[in-house]
Amino acid sequence: MKTIILAAGYATRMYPLTERRAKPLLDVGGKPILDWLFEDLASATDEFILVSNHRFYPDFVSWAEGKKVRVLDDGTTSNETRLGAVRDMLLAAEGIQEETLVIAGDNLLEFSLVPFIRFARIRGCSCVMCHEERNIQALRKTAVISVDAEGRITGYQEKPENPAGHLAVPPFYWFIPQDLRRLGEALQDGCPADSPGSFAAWLSRRAPMCAWVMPGRRFDVGSLQSYEEIRESYHGPFSDGLSG
Repeated sequence: MKTIILAAGYATRMYPLTERRAKPLLDVGGKPILDWLFEDLASATDEFILVSNHRFYPDFVSWAEGKKVRVLDDGTTSNETRLGAVRDMLLAAEGIQEETLVIAGDNLLEFSLVPFIRFARIRGCSCVMCHEERNIQALRKTAVISVDAEGRITGYQEKPENPAGHLAVPPFYWFIPQDLRRLGEALQDGCPADSPGSFAAWLSRRAPMCAWVMPGRRFDVGSLQSYEEIRESYHGPFSDGLSG
């Protein structure tokens, strides 16, 4: 399998801290945020493909030295000229023929992603992760899904003003090869490029998709305050080896 890491954002809400340092490379628990994700997935992934903007490309290349990580430069130099997550996914997905995990490079989890991979392989379709969220303001800032009794997605909203459910979807996705190849089609069809969840929402209306319920919390490094809180409280994911 491949893992695409989306890391081309500019994190303007965290300036001045992130003006000269990419958010995924900020320190948490004595190492970059990216290290926690990489170490969890290294044994399960054949190759990581990280998409950076032009400003931080050299920093990500330095981080990737000695790792099975290919770093791509999306060519942008500012928040105003960014390509958007879906176009970055399209850049990274070129030539991929394998199952692919797509993750945001600025999130931390208190659980391993390996069970999610196992779940998706058993289901045999593209999948998302989800968790229960009762805060209406939080639901308006994320993707919201509805599922049937078997975990199949029956509805998918990206940042809805009026959420139809209470299952929130963080930026972690599993795509089977034939679905990943539809990124270009989605963009041509008018799929918004800014959020990776927009592609998952578009795809859910055209192909079977399932949802895996997260067994623990996600930590979104979205502001200076949340970053400081995470630095104090995060201790890493639980270990879970990949079998089968």
